Amino acid sequence: MASETKVDHREKAYSLLKADADKILRLIKVQMDNLTMPQCPLYEEVLDTQMFGLSREIDFAVRLGLVDENHGKELLGSLERELSMLHEAYTKK
Repeated sequence: MASETKVDHREKAYSLLKADADKILRLIKVQMDNLTMPQCPLYEEVLDTQMFGLSREIDFAVRLGLVDENHGKELLGSLERELSMLHEAYTKK
C-alpha cells in the first residue's frame, strides 16, 4: 500500500509540474498574440521568471524523490523547445 501511495504522489507531482509548464506556454502565447513582441524586455522578464520558477519547482520535486531527474529535465527541455518554436513562428509573421 505504501508503494501505491508513493507512485500516486509521483504521478500527481509530475502532473502538477506539467500543468505549470502548460500554463507558462499559454501565458507566453497570449502575451505574444496580444501584448508584446519577443524582443520586448517585459516578454523576456516574464519568460525568465516563469522558467526559473518552474525549474525550482522541478528541482524541489526531484530532491523530494517525487520526480525522476531525467523526467524533470525532459519536461523543462520540452517546454523550452515549444517556446522556441513559438518564438520562431512569431518572428516569421
